[in-house]
Amino acid sequence: MSILWYLIQKEFKQIFRNKGMLPIIFILPILQLVILSNAATFEIKNIRLGYVDNDRSPSSRALMQKFDASDYFEVIGEYSSQNGAQHAMQDGLVDIVINVPDAFERGLYNGETVILGSTINAIDGAAAGVMNVYVQQLVMGYQKNIGIEMKASLLGNNKPISIQSIPSFWYNHTLNYKTFMVPGILVLLVTMITLFLSGMNIVREKEIGTLEQINVTPIKKGQFIIGKLFPFWVLGMIILSVGLGISKLVFNVPMLGSMWLLYVYTGVYILVILGMGLFISNFTETQQQAMFIAWFFAVIFILLSGLFTPIESMPPWAQRLTELNPIRYFVEVIRMVMLKGSGLSEMTPQLIKTVIYAVVMNLLAVWSYKKVN
Repeated sequence: MSILWYLIQKEFKQIFRNKGMLPIIFILPILQLVILSNAATFEIKNIRLGYVDNDRSPSSRALMQKFDASDYFEVIGEYSSQNGAQHAMQDGLVDIVINVPDAFERGLYNGETVILGSTINAIDGAAAGVMNVYVQQLVMGYQKNIGIEMKASLLGNNKPISIQSIPSFWYNHTLNYKTFMVPGILVLLVTMITLFLSGMNIVREKEIGTLEQINVTPIKKGQFIIGKLFPFWVLGMIILSVGLGISKLVFNVPMLGSMWLLYVYTGVYILVILGMGLFISNFTETQQQAMFIAWFFAVIFILLSGLFTPIESMPPWAQRLTELNPIRYFVEVIRMVMLKGSGLSEMTPQLIKTVIYAVVMNLLAVWSYKKVN
């Protein structure tokens, strides 16, 4: 036991003596969490809108005023022709062009189908889809108001009867996208830091030649591995704690569930990542090789984790592949615990799979590690 304790002390001293590693451990995660949480959003605001009003009626002007009053649109101005509006889009001055047809108002009050043209810059297909939804929702709201006004004028009633739907948003009542993204980005940071540092730290011993010296000492294989990886397990838990503090103080992300339960799951999850780091280090000779291999697998895991794109939207083969992705389970658990207040019973499937993953990954890592004695 004393040998293990000295090994752990030695690793902590070695980490804190490395001046280049300290900013990576303590400063970069904070900056990345703050910056990425503000940058990684699918919300689209300040959509530049131009329009061609061929009707020039009170109804068409009211529609444009509704666009101008929206938080999502910035009305650039009116164009005299569709040609001019298209040139403005080609020059990057507008993102959407609304074309109001002739007899727009008359068609509305006659109960006819009115075709409202919208030309959307679709270089970014995902953003174009979101912008189209915003336009459709705003036009539908305007159409509803017009229908109520028409009914009131026909009935001579100054206070028309209308049906209003009042939504109730659970788990993210403000619809703040950061509330959804911050827990996922925190998972990303814990994963990347522990994976890279654990893998490169062991390979560093190979590069400087100290690994061979340790191999010929009476230190047992298990003692060396635990002593080597335990400090990074502690650092991973510290990064989680700092990230949770920033999530609450800076982004006001709710923490409805048990934090102790989240820490228990994180402890198991970090064992998975440390096992991966050790496994990679056993088959590499330089820190550069270890970093490239770790990055290769990390990118695949991140893209298949459901962090940025819903797993349900992936092809069936990709959805099945995500079952082998430990990051997916951590993203699900941290969002369940923090945002929904889920307990142990709800997260048991993810916990069981992560425990199995940790056992298998560490057994493979220990088996592949070669010790002389």
